[in-house]
Amino acid sequence: MFITECSLITLAVITSIVYPGTGARWLGRCEQLLAKLAQRRGISVAVVVLSSLAARLAVLPRLGVPDPAVHDEFGYLLLADTFAHGRLTNPAHPMWIHFESFHIIWQPTYTAMFYPAQGLIMALGQVVFGHPFWGVWLSAGLMCGAICWMLQGWLPPGWALLGGFLAVIRLGTFSYWANSYWGGAVAATGGALVLGALPRIRQSRRLRHALFMGLGLALIASSRPYEGVFFGIPVLVALLYWFSRLKRQELKVAAVRIAAPLLAVAMLTAAGMTYYFWRTTGKPFTPPYLVNVRAYNPVPYFPWQRLQATPVYHHAEIRDFYLGMALNRYRLSRSLRGLLGTESVGLAQAWSFFLGPILTLPLILVVAGLPYGFSPRHIGGGTRFLLLICGFVVLGSMLPVWSNPHYLAPITSAVVALVLIAMRRVRSMEWRGRPAGAFVMRAVPLICVLLAIAHLSAGSSRAFACPQWPTGQPTEPTWCSSGPGDPARVEALRQLSSFPGQQLAIVHYGPDHDIYFHEWVYNGADIDHAKVIFARDMGPATNRELIDYFKDRRVWLVDADANPPRLQPYSFVLAENSAASAERPKHP
Repeated sequence: MFITECSLITLAVITSIVYPGTGARWLGRCEQLLAKLAQRRGISVAVVVLSSLAARLAVLPRLGVPDPAVHDEFGYLLLADTFAHGRLTNPAHPMWIHFESFHIIWQPTYTAMFYPAQGLIMALGQVVFGHPFWGVWLSAGLMCGAICWMLQGWLPPGWALLGGFLAVIRLGTFSYWANSYWGGAVAATGGALVLGALPRIRQSRRLRHALFMGLGLALIASSRPYEGVFFGIPVLVALLYWFSRLKRQELKVAAVRIAAPLLAVAMLTAAGMTYYFWRTTGKPFTPPYLVNVRAYNPVPYFPWQRLQATPVYHHAEIRDFYLGMALNRYRLSRSLRGLLGTESVGLAQAWSFFLGPILTLPLILVVAGLPYGFSPRHIGGGTRFLLLICGFVVLGSMLPVWSNPHYLAPITSAVVALVLIAMRRVRSMEWRGRPAGAFVMRAVPLICVLLAIAHLSAGSSRAFACPQWPTGQPTEPTWCSSGPGDPARVEALRQLSSFPGQQLAIVHYGPDHDIYFHEWVYNGADIDHAKVIFARDMGPATNRELIDYFKDRRVWLVDADANPPRLQPYSFVLAENSAASAERPKHP
């Protein structure tokens, strides 16, 4: 797909130079129709939302409902199931040691370590539509609509509508934000609401815009609070600077309509989060995230921090993850060469996801077309602010050892806005008196549509298929790279669910098990009443405790690393092992 994308870009640039008037008539008509729609701003936002929802439904026969594979996905699914049961958390299970897994806390309560926003929208999908994926589907549509609304505050209506449709194609249909349970759309929606409200507050000082900004900040605080700090600092500075320039009477109005509602929403958010922390961890200022880190992870998140004392691990897989992959990544980041390597990988992931070659083209052309003597002071104030907020959040994301594109989700709308600003500038450029810029910028959304169609119809063709997540390691996700998936676990779960009665699956791993993408031991909120329970193999004696507890269940031993994974009745395996031991010659 990368080569195909670059080839189309090259063709578009050459055509813009040689035949810049190609397709001008019908492309111009399309622009006129979109411009008429864009004038009705509320309807434009609704159209973008519905387009995103409809697009994902249209590709449902091809992509299907995603299956979880990454640790984070199972954690968010546990949150969704917990909220769907009408609870904020779950009581600690008496057999919890058998169910330990990544990103889950078991004491003082049983829940995932993540912040609640993603789980809440997924719980809505589970309650209303019967599956948490429909919450992801809804969040992707709302994200695209929020991006369109944000762009209306920064750009002319037609460009804002174009940006909304680009979000539908690049983020809301094929990306892992819309095709996994890993998150991204909720924080992106929050960022779009904040940045969309900012210019509106300065222009009209209406109460609803302050409430939109407060809602956006609440979404970020309850989904990506670390990145939210770096996102919020420029916004707070911009608001304070604006307040400082108001006259006395204007300041009173702004205090009542803007400052007071923002403060009220912030206090409600803080109260809700502290209450959630208290219910899950027993302490109002200790999030589940910290409880999980203290229980399992001695490896710091920042390279300048020191290793903590190694906790007591009950399972080799959990120990190997934290003292293997996580520790190696931390040690790598503590050297200059390793740090540069990890940061370059993180930036490459962000570039390939948010921009890729086609959306990088306007940025390259606008820089190449800058006149001699151009300086940063010639950049408009709005553009400088968007660059500043993107720089702050990117810098903040580079400080920890780990980085993923959804960490940068709050600045999604700002990235789209900067691309559109560059497209507007390039559109007016000429090549030897000919309107080359107009054609090449018209080609950008057209190429995005062609790539989406090509990807959807690619089948087994590598030329039009996006790279998927390989086994055992993360890769650079693009706009059409969905999550890795774990079909073996899905098939085993389907098979176990088809048996009559309740099932207990004791999972055994081989020495070379892929810890990152093929973890099997995750369960829902109500373990005791689940149709299928996954537990870790802890040896016959310790397993007996679990089997005695679930005495009414049919017990299976699952060899997860067999090809294909093998399910055997647990009693048969014990009998087979006992017979094999009896046949071995005894040494005197």
